[in-house]
Amino acid sequence: MHPMTDIHLVHVFPAGPGGGNPAPIVVDADGMSDAEMQAVAGKYGHESGFVLAGPPGFDLALRFWVPEHEMSMCGHATVGAVWVLRRLGRVTGDQLRISTASGEVRARLRDGIEISQPVGTVEPVSEVEAVLDVLGITAADLAPYPVQNASTARVKTLVPLASTDILDGLQPDFSRVKEVCDLVGSTGLYPYAMRDRQVFEARQFPRSSGYPEDAATGIAAAALAFGLLENGLVERGDRPIRVRQGRAMGRPSEITLRLDGSRGLWLGGHVQVESAAGSAPPVR
Repeated sequence: MHPMTDIHLVHVFPAGPGGGNPAPIVVDADGMSDAEMQAVAGKYGHESGFVLAGPPGFDLALRFWVPEHEMSMCGHATVGAVWVLRRLGRVTGDQLRISTASGEVRARLRDGIEISQPVGTVEPVSEVEAVLDVLGITAADLAPYPVQNASTARVKTLVPLASTDILDGLQPDFSRVKEVCDLVGSTGLYPYAMRDRQVFEARQFPRSSGYPEDAATGIAAAALAFGLLENGLVERGDRPIRVRQGRAMGRPSEITLRLDGSRGLWLGGHVQVESAAGSAPPVR
């Protein structure tokens, strides 16, 4: 890795001690090779974000890696990268246009940071038994809503559960998650349960990211918002939808979603810094 590379480790979407999803952010990634980016993700074992100069008309570009491969979009790493850049004084104003492999992402910087996601797609899943089997549950554990594939950037399989106790007690067969995700055309299983009106609990079991469970998954939460909308469980408006994740792992997290009038949504949450390394002074 280039000796001048800055790596800032932040926790995105924390909702309690030890919470949030760690995200290593490299703020000057121009000139890094794919192998060097993947090595950062491998070293830290988490989704990692890399800030590059943007194409004409964009303020910056972002790339994302997990230990196993590159991703087209990562919600929490995007929020974390914008937070780090603002903290370092590298961005001005309250609006950004960001280029990613999945398309344009807008960021608005107010008291917190929110990023845009496009209108989602939602489709029913026909191979329900295979999904339930890998999660170790039966149809009796489901809430009265369909199992769905939903996406704003990557497809997630939404599994509605009858209670948060069932959600907390899940013990998936991790050796078969990739096989079932491939069967249903998904990049992760996202079982969820309603906690209260506008508040939902969820867990994410990714297809092949190099770790079995994710503490906070912005892209999955965005997909869930459109599944909830399809099922009549939420409505459009500025009232936030809160998706809590990571509690079963001892890493409580909360993602805030707003289904606005543009038919897309805004995704945000808190960010905390853990450390910084490299040629720049630490973020404090």
